[in-house]
Amino acid sequence: MAIELPITPVPARHEKHEKHEEPVPRVRRAPASPGPGDARRPVYLVQQGVWNMSLESMPLAAGYLKSVALADDELRAAFDIEIVNYRGGLTRTQMANELYGRPLPDVLAFSVLGWNFETFGALAQTYKQLYPDGWVIFGGTHVANQAERVFRLYPEVDVVVNGEGELIFRDLLRARRAGVPKGELDRITGISFQTATGEVRTTADRERIDDLDVIPSPVLTGAIDLTDDEGRFRYDVALIETNRGCPYKCSFCYWGGATGQRMRAFSRARLRQELEVYAKHKVHTIVACDSNFGLLPIDEEFVDDLIEIREQYGYPRALETSWAKNKSKTFFSIVRKMKQAGMRSSFTLALQTLSGDALATMNRKNMKVNAWEDLAEWLEQEGLDCYAELIWGAPGETVESFMTGYDKLARHVSRIAVYPLLLLPNTEYADKKDGYGIISVRGDNDDFEYVLAHDTMTFAENQEMARFMFWARVVAENAVLRYIWIGLREFADVTQSQVLRDLDRWVSGCDDEAAVVLKEIAIRSIGGSDVLGEAIGYLYGYPQAKRLLRKWWDENILPRAKPEAAGVLDAFFGYDLLTQPIYHPDDAEGPAEDLPVVRVRGEEYFLRRDVRLDYDVPAIHAALRAGEEPPLEPRPVTLDLYYRTGADAVAASTNHEVIVHFMGMTRDEVLRSAAASGTDELPAAG
Repeated sequence: MAIELPITPVPARHEKHEKHEEPVPRVRRAPASPGPGDARRPVYLVQQGVWNMSLESMPLAAGYLKSVALADDELRAAFDIEIVNYRGGLTRTQMANELYGRPLPDVLAFSVLGWNFETFGALAQTYKQLYPDGWVIFGGTHVANQAERVFRLYPEVDVVVNGEGELIFRDLLRARRAGVPKGELDRITGISFQTATGEVRTTADRERIDDLDVIPSPVLTGAIDLTDDEGRFRYDVALIETNRGCPYKCSFCYWGGATGQRMRAFSRARLRQELEVYAKHKVHTIVACDSNFGLLPIDEEFVDDLIEIREQYGYPRALETSWAKNKSKTFFSIVRKMKQAGMRSSFTLALQTLSGDALATMNRKNMKVNAWEDLAEWLEQEGLDCYAELIWGAPGETVESFMTGYDKLARHVSRIAVYPLLLLPNTEYADKKDGYGIISVRGDNDDFEYVLAHDTMTFAENQEMARFMFWARVVAENAVLRYIWIGLREFADVTQSQVLRDLDRWVSGCDDEAAVVLKEIAIRSIGGSDVLGEAIGYLYGYPQAKRLLRKWWDENILPRAKPEAAGVLDAFFGYDLLTQPIYHPDDAEGPAEDLPVVRVRGEEYFLRRDVRLDYDVPAIHAALRAGEEPPLEPRPVTLDLYYRTGADAVAASTNHEVIVHFMGMTRDEVLRSAAASGTDELPAAG
C-alpha cells in the first residue's frame, strides 16, 4: 500500500521564512529601575555570541548567574537583574548606545571569551566614564587567572572571577549591597581585584562546586527568557549542561586547565525537567555543553530521557555535543539507542592530529582516541552522521604529516573540521610558548593568539595551510559538498585534499565574475579574518556560485572519474547542489524558488515534489557506506525532497553541526528524524 507523510499545508504567510534583522537584540525590558544608590539597583549580565545570525545564541552562562542571585531573597529585593544578550557582528557603537540608553547599572558583569574580550573592555571604559562608582566584573575561561593582563589593558575592570562564577557572583553582589569598597574584597575567595592603590590582589582559590544542583536552573526558574514576542523559541539551539570538568589536560584546550579535571554532574531529575521545557517549546536541536558526553553512565540515562520525551512531545529531534574522546561501551549503547529512535547527531572523532610527534606535544599520546578506524567504519556502516576534528599548527606537526593524516582520515570521514592552533590562556602551549619556538600574533577582531610559525612549521607553510583550511572548512566541513566524497574515493583516483587544492587553484585562476567574491574572501582568510560564513552563505545562496562550482566540476574533477562510474559520480554532485539548504538572500539574483511549506509531524519543511533523478543517489550512497557494490547503470527514480525551514538563520554561520539539519531529505529520512506520532497507518499518497 502506498503511504505518504502526514503533512498539512501551512498558511501562505509562512512560505518564506522571515528574517529578523534588528540592529540590536530584543530584550525584555523591566519597568524603569531606580538609579544607582536607590532600591532595586540595576545589574546587567552581558553576553555576546560569536555568530552574526538573526537568532540569538542562548545566554546560558548569564542565566546561571542570574538564577543564583535571584535565589537570595535579599539580593532579589536589592537588585533588578537583567540579561543583555548580543549576537555577533554588532559594532561597539551599537552595543554602547543600546546598553547605556537604559538606566545605568550599578553592577555590570560580562561573560568574556576571546571573540568579545576587546569589545567588552571598550564597553567597560565607556561605562566608567558614565558612572565611575559602578562595578565592572569580568568572568569566563578567557580571563580567569589572567588578572594582571586584564587590569593592565582595561583598568576600568574592577574584578576578575577565577573559576566557576555562580557563587562568587552572588558573594560579590552581597558585598556591593553591604557597601564593601571594591578595593577591599579580600574575604571573597576565587577573585582578583584592584586595591585603592592600584595593587592587583588575588584571593585564595575557591573549591569547585560539588553539588551542581545548588545552582538553580535558569530554564526552570525563568531566569532566561525562552520565547520572543510572538511566543516562539528565540534561540538557534537550546543549550544544556549535564556535567562539568574534563578528565584530560590537552595542551591546547581551555577545558582541562580552566574548568578542572574532576567530573561533576547535574541530577537526572533536573535535566529531565529542562528537556521537557524545551520539548514543549518545540526545540529541534539540543546542544549539550559537555567536554566528553558519552563517557559517564549517567549520559546514557540522559539519552533515555531525551528519547522518551521526544516520543511524548515530538521534540527535540537532534542532540549535538562534544562526544567522549575515548569511546566506551556506554558510547556504543547510546549510539545504538539514538539510531533506533531516529534521534539525529553528528558523532565526533576528536582526533586533532594523526601525527605521533604532535600527539606527544598535545599530551594525547596515550589516549585511546587514535584507535579510531574501526569506530569510523562502524559508524559508516550504520549509516550514521560523523565528523572529525583536526588542528593544524601543533608543535611537532609538518605540512606533510598533516596532509597525510587528513587524507587517511578522509577515507573514512569526509566532514573534517580543521581549526588553526590558537594559544589560549590557561593552556600548556601558552605556558611553554618559547620552548616550542612559537611565533604568534593577536587577532585583529578578537583576543586570540594565532600561531604563525614554530620549530616544525615556517611562515610560508602556515600561509599555504591557511589557504587549504579555508576550502576544507567551507566545502567539506560545512557540507557545501557532501555526497561526492565517497564517490571520489570509490570511482576516481583523487584524494580529498587534492580536490580541495584543485578548487583553490581553479578559482584563483578563473576569470568568471562569480569567482571574484571567493577569491577576495580566500585572501582575507589568510590574514586571519573570520570570513568563512561569507563564503558558505555565497555558495549556499547565490545561483552564480552554484554555476561556478558546476563549471569547476565539469572541467577539472569529472574527467578523472572511471568511465563506467562517471554518470554516478556526476549524479552525486548534482544531488549535493540539489539538497543544499533552502536559502535565498535578498540580493541573490532572481526570485526565490516558490516552494510550498508543509508540516511533517509538527515540523515545517519546504517541499520540492516529484524530483526526477537518473540514478537513485540516496540508495547508491547508502550501499557504498555499508561496504556494498551498487549497480552503476542508470535507474531513474522520482522522489520528494523536504528541507527544514529557517536555514536563513544559520546558513551564513560556521555552525556546521546545525546546518546539516537543514539539508534536503527524502521522505524516509524525514520519517527517521521525526518522532512517531499516532499510528503508522499513514494516508495514501496523493
